[in-house]
Amino acid sequence: MPSQKKISTFFSPKTTNKRKTTTTNETSKKLKADKENINITETQRLKRTNTTKQVCLDTPKNKMGPSWRIALQAELTKPYYIKVTDFVKSERTKHKVYPPEQQVFAWTQHCKIEDIKVVILGQDPYHGPGQAHGLCFSVQKGIRTPPSLKNMFKELESDVEGFNTPDHGDLTGWADQGVLLLNAVLTVRDGEPNSHKDKGWEELTDSVISWISTNLNGVVFMLWGSYAHKKGAKIDQQRHLVLKAVHPSPLSAHRGYFGCKHFSKANKYLKKQGKSEIEWNDL
Repeated sequence: MPSQKKISTFFSPKTTNKRKTTTTNETSKKLKADKENINITETQRLKRTNTTKQVCLDTPKNKMGPSWRIALQAELTKPYYIKVTDFVKSERTKHKVYPPEQQVFAWTQHCKIEDIKVVILGQDPYHGPGQAHGLCFSVQKGIRTPPSLKNMFKELESDVEGFNTPDHGDLTGWADQGVLLLNAVLTVRDGEPNSHKDKGWEELTDSVISWISTNLNGVVFMLWGSYAHKKGAKIDQQRHLVLKAVHPSPLSAHRGYFGCKHFSKANKYLKKQGKSEIEWNDL
């Protein structure tokens, strides 16, 4: 009669295999979890890195409007842009620079870039105390109205029915309606006009004009003076209205600025394009 096996022999192999399978599954789960943790850590690291880069380009004191930052993002990492921002930062440690840091990009903070209807080009900011605040030709309330702006108001009085010259020179009301008041150079040293010329700002503002010319339709460009004429030379005149005249400065206004009727021409064109007109009196 064959010898009988102990009952435990029937279960021993199964118990051994189960333990081995369990160990293998636990190891696999641990490896998978470790891999996921590595991926999460790498994602977080990249996110922190990108956030750091963004903070470097867009500090709270010197903030560009969101739509403008997106449109111009390629420019903000180019060597010229880094160079000019470093230059201005250094200038502020040694000299008084206008406008204040938080107002350098004020021209981007009143209207989305895709909603721009009129562009008025200036050369560089006013170089006197309290004047420049990031919008060309404009000064803050309480500051004496500069001569060129006075002549702009004179032209408006003769060109736009019902226009009344305000008791201040703040053009923020225009900027809020889609009028881009853009200087070619965005900063200047106190008392020294054109002191920040050819430092890099011109390349940035050229890219702004190019973006608007290429990506929008039916925008009115007001180019006053030879400098503005040259800067706007590449605007697509098949897609936009380009109005040219001499500069409104007292030195040249009587040689073709007065009577140019650019403000009423702009509104007629905008209306034809199906856009709302600019309320020039809304200041």
